[in-house]
Amino acid sequence: MRRPGITAKLFLALLGGTLAVLALMVVALHFNFRCSFLDYVHERQQEHIAELAELLGDHYAANGDWSTLSRPEHWHQLLRYALHHGNEDADAPSSAAEGGPPRHPGPRSPSRHLVLLDTDREKIAGTGLDKLEQPSFTPIKYHEETVGYLAYPSPLRIPDPLVQRFQAEQLETAAQITLVAVVLAFLLSLGLARSFLGPVSRLAEASRRLTAGHFNTRISLARYDELGQLAGDFNRLAETLERNERLRREVMADLSHELRTPVSVLRGEIEALEDGVRPLDQQALGRLQEHVTGLGRLIDDLYELALADAGALDYRKEPIELNALLAELVEQWRSRFEAAQLVLELETAESELWVEGDRRRLGSLWHNLLQNSLRYTTAGGSTRITAARIGASARATIEDTAPGIAVTEHEAIFERLYRVEGSRSRDSGGSGLGLALCWTIAEAHGGSVRAYSAALGGLGVEIELPLRAREE
Repeated sequence: MRRPGITAKLFLALLGGTLAVLALMVVALHFNFRCSFLDYVHERQQEHIAELAELLGDHYAANGDWSTLSRPEHWHQLLRYALHHGNEDADAPSSAAEGGPPRHPGPRSPSRHLVLLDTDREKIAGTGLDKLEQPSFTPIKYHEETVGYLAYPSPLRIPDPLVQRFQAEQLETAAQITLVAVVLAFLLSLGLARSFLGPVSRLAEASRRLTAGHFNTRISLARYDELGQLAGDFNRLAETLERNERLRREVMADLSHELRTPVSVLRGEIEALEDGVRPLDQQALGRLQEHVTGLGRLIDDLYELALADAGALDYRKEPIELNALLAELVEQWRSRFEAAQLVLELETAESELWVEGDRRRLGSLWHNLLQNSLRYTTAGGSTRITAARIGASARATIEDTAPGIAVTEHEAIFERLYRVEGSRSRDSGGSGLGLALCWTIAEAHGGSVRAYSAALGGLGVEIELPLRAREE
């Protein structure tokens, strides 16, 4: 058996809660109406009984006893008088012989179930005590002395048919209102359930498509509530997954190319040596060694990036004086720049710049930057390295002369396997991993790296590292 979904549960919860509130409201209204109306009837009855007792007291004063009212016709005449002339000042026979009541305003609605009793609570007139439900007794006074009692039923129910019909009409009206409220609650609950859970169903379906690999899935919700925000987050997640999938495919294609190219060259060189096309001399061995070195460097870069992604790249940090490290690197690279007809300059800070870092990793960072400058700078140009203290950081820059790159590519060059050139030749474009390693190493040292357009006309790269605490 299929269990109800969230839509059905929410709909039933809203509808059930509304119906429960309506039921409690109807019961409360009915109970309150009945109790309040019984109280009203009781108060009116007490008022009527008090007026009738006063009227009977006047009758006793006029006649001296209850003998005239022992006759049923006189008793009913008095009640009719009270019923029809209670609100008027009427002239009525007042002689004891005629048995007429005195002139006095009577009650507005005397009960038909009344019993007149003497002081011993013996019946004088009326229906009889045995016909009254839980009778109440009101004394009849004459000169502050009790001369009899008027018995009447307690208002445990509403006996008047007119009042009962009024109560039934009120209940019918309440039932109609309740029915309309139930229909409205049904429609409102259904609308709310669909409004809230319709987008959730679309999100669930889109999530299943995303899980199946359809990363171009998007959700369009014209909402500005939490569901709209969730749809926006889903779309951003889908965009990120789509971009990562695209990058993954590009990385796999680039890696296969990067590995295939040097291997193909090595295979061709070896086959040429085996076929005797090229002589096996020192020059041929040098070419093989160059290709093997390049392939090894590519594999090392990939290995270091993989370690960085796994958080396993080893850093052995120690105090390093940045000016001395840069001077040492410039001396190592000066001859290569001179061979390429390039000038390599160094401008260090006036004060020492002590940083906490791994000498080998920082050396690799500058090796990649110098290698890029050497590869791309046009012969006859220059490369300048500067170091300075900026607040609590040490800032080192490397700038070269033309050619430069577009401003839109300043951030992209730090992505893995990214090349400014469309060519995949390693001689012109490199592997595209060097600057990505620079970014990783700078971040691991708590620093940052960014590219900009150099004043010399080429590319500038700025590395900022935090100074050691004792230097701040």
